[in-house]
Amino acid sequence: MNLMKRFDPRVVLGVLLLLGGGLLLLQNLGYLQNVTDLFWGAVFLIAGLAFLSVVLGGAWWGVFPGMTLLGLGVIVLFGNQLGVYAGAVFLGAIALAFWLVYLINRSSWWALIPAGVLTTLAVVAVLPERIGAFASGGVFFIGLALTFALLALLAGLRWAYYPAVVLGVLGILTTASLMNFANYIWAIVLILFGAFLIFRFFVNR
Repeated sequence: MNLMKRFDPRVVLGVLLLLGGGLLLLQNLGYLQNVTDLFWGAVFLIAGLAFLSVVLGGAWWGVFPGMTLLGLGVIVLFGNQLGVYAGAVFLGAIALAFWLVYLINRSSWWALIPAGVLTTLAVVAVLPERIGAFASGGVFFIGLALTFALLALLAGLRWAYYPAVVLGVLGILTTASLMNFANYIWAIVLILFGAFLIFRFFVNR
């Protein structure tokens, strides 16, 4: 008999649900402690590794469920210890999936955009309590600027330099606005922009 037919996915899922339900019942009855977290965390990790194993066979799509399940497994197992970092771990795991897609196939430059955005969000997720929400916004813009800069450098897409510069300036100005130098920075920006417009006017005459 075919091995895949013998181990039908529905049977595997049924066995997992029976084990999970049984362990939950024993935990509620007081015979076990925190065993369900260990069980489901291990299940997520094993399932994640199983999906990642298919990547070795050329199925690059396996990185998405694989890294997502690994992230969930880590959160389930160490959620109490992770605290505010749990969200960053989950976002970071998905971001890593996109980084891996690009590393597997360098022609998949599109993966750099979600990879950079999710990595930035993972960093920003833990910043508000440390530097404040407003400063975190500046870091977010800078992270997006770096994402587009990488897109321009690694994929050779020159148009990506424009959003990189704009987002970088927004990030710097947003972060600098927390300091007393903000008014001076804005004044310098206005002066430079005005001088540029006047210069272009006389050059084009």
